[in-house]
Amino acid sequence: MNIRMELIYKTSKGVETRFFSDEMKMEKAILIAEDMDKTGRLKKVSFIDVQNRTWSLKELKKFVEGLQTEPHHISVYFDGGFDQNTKKSGLGCVIYYEQNGKQFRIRKNAFVEDIETNNEAEYAALYFGLQELEDLGVHHLPVRFIGDSQVVINQLSGDWPCYEEALSKWADRVEDKMKQMGIHPGYEAISRKKNREADHLASQALEGVEISSNIQL
Repeated sequence: MNIRMELIYKTSKGVETRFFSDEMKMEKAILIAEDMDKTGRLKKVSFIDVQNRTWSLKELKKFVEGLQTEPHHISVYFDGGFDQNTKKSGLGCVIYYEQNGKQFRIRKNAFVEDIETNNEAEYAALYFGLQELEDLGVHHLPVRFIGDSQVVINQLSGDWPCYEEALSKWADRVEDKMKQMGIHPGYEAISRKKNREADHLASQALEGVEISSNIQL
């Protein structure tokens, strides 16, 4: 989880000023705050998370210590493949996360039917990634969702309107699931080339090749 710092600094002559930092990882913010505190001139420090909640240094350190045993720093790459002739779809997701000071990667795909368009397949792939996060025990954390579907990324981020009823239903389904899990999403559109892991998984699903792995990197 990224946070911002708000600091009140007091000089040796009693002059005070307030500083606001850029976003950074929690662990980095704690190190900076503790280092500045050693000067004896840090009057107050607060930490503000992506949901505008305010934390004290003690609260944040306790949260980080507990977080280390749970999946965190999570990124989900997703892609949906759609065969127009057969109306069948392949879903692929790749999840990167950290736990106990180590990095992991999940690769998983699924074959599905009853989807009518490629855009629906893309939404289904993102939802598939959410289901994998739920199985992983992820809750009440920020998560980055990364894909090459401009439609899905821009509609969910609110940059594009959603006029199609089928896609609107998918968007509602995704947002309801995130709300239920306490997920605070961030969205990033990338090229298909950069999304090749998820794209390949979706293609394999269409070919009947099932993939399910979780490895330490």
